[in-house]
Amino acid sequence: MTRRRVLGCGVALVCVLAGSSLIVQRIHSRDQVVLLVNANVNADAARSECVVLVHGLARTVSSFEPLAEALQAAGYATVNAGYPSTRFNVKALAKQVFPPALQACDRMSAETIHVVTHSLGGILLRQFLAHRPVAKLGRVVMLAPPNQGSEVVDALVDVPGYAWLNGPAGLELGTATTALPNRLGELQVDLAIIAGSASINLILSQWLPNPDDGKVSVSNTRLEGMCGFLVLEVSHPFIMKDPEVIREVRSWLADGRFLSTSAEYPDCDSR
Repeated sequence: MTRRRVLGCGVALVCVLAGSSLIVQRIHSRDQVVLLVNANVNADAARSECVVLVHGLARTVSSFEPLAEALQAAGYATVNAGYPSTRFNVKALAKQVFPPALQACDRMSAETIHVVTHSLGGILLRQFLAHRPVAKLGRVVMLAPPNQGSEVVDALVDVPGYAWLNGPAGLELGTATTALPNRLGELQVDLAIIAGSASINLILSQWLPNPDDGKVSVSNTRLEGMCGFLVLEVSHPFIMKDPEVIREVRSWLADGRFLSTSAEYPDCDSR
């Protein structure tokens, strides 16, 4: 691995290095957050935009690497946040993930901080913003978020092994009115949602209203107050790596619009 000059380290979790490729380094622990930070010092300094990437349940930072690389090529600094998604509940995870990730963007002098999430990552963001607004927050893109919960959780929550595999946060994603996703309320941010309509898991899809992505129904990804909504024929596990999805994320972050003519643009108070 090529050596790179260290620009700075923060909160015992982050090292920001010079260079145009992903920076790997720091701790590897199932109980702690790992941040992959790219300062993108070769990009136009006037842009000063940073994107925080937050993966889904039982995933790792590797799931967002293709999108991180695409965003770096477009001139963004990126903070790809890995976290122990199956170890803690949503409230605890949100407190673990966002403060150091936002601090990493601040250390790069970012004037605007965008956020892209996958699945559970979107619920963590809603939890965090419900208690702590982010002054520099720009645009948000949620990929396949269970914003109204998932019927899969309703069906399997009491099955032996489910809690062990999915952890406390996985138990909180049901569809009941008392379930966490339905108690968090809307977001007053420039929010776009991309939902998937293709499933590679027909067993789980039997519990979901069609169309669905194998984990979440399209209808349950919607959130009151969203500014853009797009459905693409992709599945839940691979939505973040899909080339069309990556193009649409870049388009939304840059222009607040999708490339697809099938996109919806509901009225939203944040615009």
